[in-house]
Amino acid sequence: MDPPNTKPYHLPSDAVWFVTGCSSGIGKALAQLIAKTSNRVVATARKAASLSDIPNNEHVLKLELDVNSISSIEAALQATLEKFGRIDIVVNNAGYTLAGDTEAAGDEESRAVMDTNFWGMVNTTKRCLRIMREENSKNGQQGGVIMNVSSMGGFTGYPGQAFYHASKFAMEGFTESVAKEVPSSWNIHLCNIEPGGVKTNYATSSLKHIAIKHPAYDNPNFPAKQLLNHMASEQGRALWAEPSDLAVAMYQIVGRRQRIPIRIPLGSDAWGMVAHDLDSTRKDLEDVKDISFSVGDARQLESIHFLA
Repeated sequence: MDPPNTKPYHLPSDAVWFVTGCSSGIGKALAQLIAKTSNRVVATARKAASLSDIPNNEHVLKLELDVNSISSIEAALQATLEKFGRIDIVVNNAGYTLAGDTEAAGDEESRAVMDTNFWGMVNTTKRCLRIMREENSKNGQQGGVIMNVSSMGGFTGYPGQAFYHASKFAMEGFTESVAKEVPSSWNIHLCNIEPGGVKTNYATSSLKHIAIKHPAYDNPNFPAKQLLNHMASEQGRALWAEPSDLAVAMYQIVGRRQRIPIRIPLGSDAWGMVAHDLDSTRKDLEDVKDISFSVGDARQLESIHFLA
């Protein structure tokens, strides 16, 4: 079985970027950065008026896009092809978080997070795979890169944001599976971008609180309350990265002519927490190894080595 694409990616000098969620934060910073280069960028948001801070020039196309609407996704992608002829880099960045007491969360507000963060990414990615495979080759550049903006919370779960983490875990599993599914000859690379703390609206205006508070969790010393209070404080966010730093790193990832890993933590906090979680998981694996190997035939492992 072919491994995920291990070939380096060669960023064209006139690459076309399609970025969702550009009204603020990482998406806005990335669009502003690309607009200063020879690359071209399609900056999208639910309302075109929110894109006013992104420069207007021949390298920039601003479009309205609601990732919860398939017709809106298809219209934006078609407008991009009509303008630029291809899409080289897709950045699925649109999303928000839902915070609070998980036990009290309503189905509607919980599913809405999954619809935007996960299904919006899925419906955009599926259509861009075809474009990268079939349309880009008509313009001399088969393949491309799909960067799904996850979080260090897509690798490790923290208290008080269960549905946000569920959406990002789902994103990461989807991305890894598709990355291993597409033949390397298509030259399509997929990766999860895992930022740590970033000075965006993530912890402020993009943070939606669960509508109902559960009395059983109303204790300031409980884990969720402690974490959310930390996020809400200016002191807690003081060392978070600037969105512009994330934008530069993401641009470097596709431009460095090296293999693009499936998971890319950005920020010392993200790298450190992922490393910590890996160490903890390794310890847990060793602790239960005898129980794990007592189930079934030991040769089962040998039979699936091809998956590695």
